[in-house]
Amino acid sequence: MDSKPKRRTRERILATALAQFNMLGEPTVTTSAIAAELEMSPGNLYYHFHHKEEIVNALFGEFEQEMAHLLDTVTPPLDETEDIWFFLHLMFELIWKYRFFYYDISTLMSGNHKVELRFSALLRRKEQTAAAICHSLAGSGLLLGSDAQIGALAANIALVGTFWISYQRALHPRADADIALGVFQVMQLVAPRLHPNARAHLDAIAIHYRPSLATSEQDSDF
Repeated sequence: MDSKPKRRTRERILATALAQFNMLGEPTVTTSAIAAELEMSPGNLYYHFHHKEEIVNALFGEFEQEMAHLLDTVTPPLDETEDIWFFLHLMFELIWKYRFFYYDISTLMSGNHKVELRFSALLRRKEQTAAAICHSLAGSGLLLGSDAQIGALAANIALVGTFWISYQRALHPRADADIALGVFQVMQLVAPRLHPNARAHLDAIAIHYRPSLATSEQDSDF
């Protein structure tokens, strides 16, 4: 007999809403559609969430908590090229989990004041974390550049990381975004500023994320 406890109704509502928002986009999903997907009455859903904005806010609270935990784990000094790669991979995975927030950020923020304030703060913190990682790598001699250049690099990392999923969704509307490609693209912002030895190490890691690179390198040997 399965003794695993059933998830609470509130958790089921949030999980279903997240799946629907990610698949269809938050603006097109109604609370009635969420209730229907759960095979519950709209009144039962209303007991837990009075309107869709409350569901969005609850999901953002979960996302914010998980992202804050990830950012808290990134504590300089960092002295390996893999550190920034690993951080970016985890960040992209988390963004993908809550990707509907990134589909149309400006529209979502303009319609939800709470998300507007908290999302803006979260983006700033992601940029600050990227800057801390880059400065740490610079202190280890792995990354080259002035403070201004590293600041610009951190801003670009946050920028591409934030809008990658929207870009991929516009480019391939019916396909899932390639998270590995997103990480690879962001790392190409970092690569030109790496020490040659660190750059070679990064290129070796990149092959595992983009197998086509290995093929192109082999072809160039002939």
